Amino acid sequence: MPPSNFTALAGEPSSALGVPCRPARYLIYFAVMPLQILELHAAKQPESLNDEWMILENAGSNDFVSQGCKLVVARNPNARGREIGKIDPGFVLHAGQKIRLVTGSPGTKAHGAPPDETKDLKNYHLFLGGPVLEGAGSTVALVLNQVEMARATFDPKAKHGVAQ
Repeated sequence: MPPSNFTALAGEPSSALGVPCRPARYLIYFAVMPLQILELHAAKQPESLNDEWMILENAGSNDFVSQGCKLVVARNPNARGREIGKIDPGFVLHAGQKIRLVTGSPGTKAHGAPPDETKDLKNYHLFLGGPVLEGAGSTVALVLNQVEMARATFDPKAKHGVAQ
């Protein structure tokens, strides 16, 4: 509720109670994208970074632009995460589309061969220097402007590597 001494500006609409209709002045509306990390896949060898990846899906009805998103990792779901990389220049994830975020670099032989792309699932390489997943319980989050867009906890025993 606005302060009692608050009056409407000239020409500004007001409610039946005489309260100016400027809700954006008092409330911040922010819609969080329905992004999901569907799968987490750990590398069998720590140096084969192209074998470590995650699948991200846009389950919403709007496009998602990943430019400026940060990848944050924590040792367990309750620990504070640390930023390990920034997605730049990024990619556009259309409604219903999936993308595979691969930890390594496609041109580095030591990282191994990257997973094969399909028509429905493209690769986006993060060019990181080390593995993201540090064992069971590792939590990965995608953060944009301090807002968590997607989060998943690694469980090697789960079907797709994501704990329920």
